[in-house]
Amino acid sequence: MTGVLVLEDGRIFKGIGRGAEGVQTGEVVFNTSMTGYQEILTDPSYHRQIVTMTVSHIGNTGINPDDIESRKVWVAGFVVRSLSPIVSNWREQGSLDAYLRAQNVIALSDVATRALVRHIRSKGVMRAAIAHGDAANDTDTLLDMARNSFDMSGANLVDDVTCDEPYHWTETSDSQWYRAHKNHADGPLIVAYDFGIKHNILRMMSDRGLRVTVVPAHTRPDEVLALNPAGIFLSNGPGDPSAVTYAIENVRDLLGRVPIFGICLGHQILALALGGKTEKMRFGHRGGNQPVKNLLTGRVEISAHNHGFTVSPNSDLNGAEVTHINLNDNTVEGLRHLELGAFSVQYHPEASPGPHDSLYLFDEFVQRVKNIMMNNAQ
Repeated sequence: MTGVLVLEDGRIFKGIGRGAEGVQTGEVVFNTSMTGYQEILTDPSYHRQIVTMTVSHIGNTGINPDDIESRKVWVAGFVVRSLSPIVSNWREQGSLDAYLRAQNVIALSDVATRALVRHIRSKGVMRAAIAHGDAANDTDTLLDMARNSFDMSGANLVDDVTCDEPYHWTETSDSQWYRAHKNHADGPLIVAYDFGIKHNILRMMSDRGLRVTVVPAHTRPDEVLALNPAGIFLSNGPGDPSAVTYAIENVRDLLGRVPIFGICLGHQILALALGGKTEKMRFGHRGGNQPVKNLLTGRVEISAHNHGFTVSPNSDLNGAEVTHINLNDNTVEGLRHLELGAFSVQYHPEASPGPHDSLYLFDEFVQRVKNIMMNNAQ
């Protein structure tokens, strides 16, 4: 059945409709990961975005219940060159096409994705309408929908994806893929702000002996401190970080109380709380092969990314230092404030999908928490 993607600049990309029928709008982005499409689909950071995969073949390994990163699929649409008609994997429990239909997600296959990605790289990310079914025949209406759809700049999308109530996380990762687990029954308590948190981030903390309580994004600082946490984690999430003003104020009030570790949107919110600024990128970083240099050690890490905003390089961070940079474009990828006990990275050390070069950051967080606990006990 006919499918089409109409960009706000009038460019039209035709394909075969997959998944659910209907129309949806969103911001068109691209991801360069060669695998991990299920984790990408269920990453809340992709909320309101139409994701284009640059690798040719998608769907080869099907879908399984173990590789989801949140409670549902969050992408507004999914665009691929070739959707594999054959599924082959020992864990698969269904096809990608059937999964997208069940999740009511519109997708397109047989799209000229190379041309689409080159267009986005040249012009920048933009709004679009994706359609599958009869609506795909009316491209004029779809163009109007794209041009009148929401703009990611200034959009607070955290409220859409955060949890409703606090909950405790106890699940650890599969020991076949990660190192042996520790007993986390009586470890230090970490409060994790859910701005759109991924399951594998929580698993990485549980693996390291931490007890984790996840709280909604609006949770006040006094409510967090009443839990007597040994550390605070600021999660990834969607949208413009500068629009999540309540989170910025909350983090500012929590600075210096206990160690703080932020990832992705959490990194940006920490920077804003310190007095820095953020800005929208031309087409962002999304994929599992970004080279990042640790300025403290000189080590280069191949890392997983998913962000369309970045900390402005000339920001006044009030005593914080930049610790990591991207070797492709010199964007800020990490920072720390030693006096306030806070640090963060723009990329995803837990990967899922992606390399494991940066897992040491979770160990560093654990060590910071334990050091503070030891000092307080003396």
